[in-house]
Amino acid sequence: MSAEDFQKKVSLRDSLSGDIENECGGSGVGSTSSTVGSGVASQTLVLLRSLLEIQQRRAQAYANLKSGFSEYVESGAEAFYQKLCSEITTEFSECSKQVREMESLFLNPEVGRADLAKLLSDIQTQEKQKLHLTVTIQVLKKAGRPSERMLTHENCKFKKPMQHECVHLHEITEAAGTEEAEADAEFDNALKEAIRGVQDAVTSINEYLEDIRYEIEALEADG
Repeated sequence: MSAEDFQKKVSLRDSLSGDIENECGGSGVGSTSSTVGSGVASQTLVLLRSLLEIQQRRAQAYANLKSGFSEYVESGAEAFYQKLCSEITTEFSECSKQVREMESLFLNPEVGRADLAKLLSDIQTQEKQKLHLTVTIQVLKKAGRPSERMLTHENCKFKKPMQHECVHLHEITEAAGTEEAEADAEFDNALKEAIRGVQDAVTSINEYLEDIRYEIEALEADG
């Protein structure tokens, strides 16, 4: 999923202008109030449909990130995973840029849909939270529970090829056991909290998108 393979980076204003003109029958602003109203409704419809397409791109990006992380866990290919993260970041950044441009268009006095601009802003907030927590989950899973993390022996002293003094060996004490249990509990809580946060964000996003679909249906009915 190379950044070069993503959808060609173009300004939303430019990419939508042709569609808006086609649906509005020209510039979208006529000589009568009815023509103006029809043009604005058509423009709004184009923007909302484009938003749904952007959300589909985001969903695909998350699917790619999830499958890529699973592959990384199995293969340990660090370079592949880092490249994937960079490309996913580029894709999400482009999606966010386009949604922000939509917000600006909805706030334009000619459109006058501050309610939809607010809805898009809310979606952006939840998408940002979802991405942050998704990355947190992968970082935690990548590190593993403290008690299950594999040890390396880079700092150990080797006397013979098959014998060494392991710096990790220590007397098992009640205090040490308690400390390890606390570290595991902290890890588990952090992971559960991040997962719950992602689920809450997804629920909120779906609710906002349902509102968007209702708006699209209303505009189509009026048209």
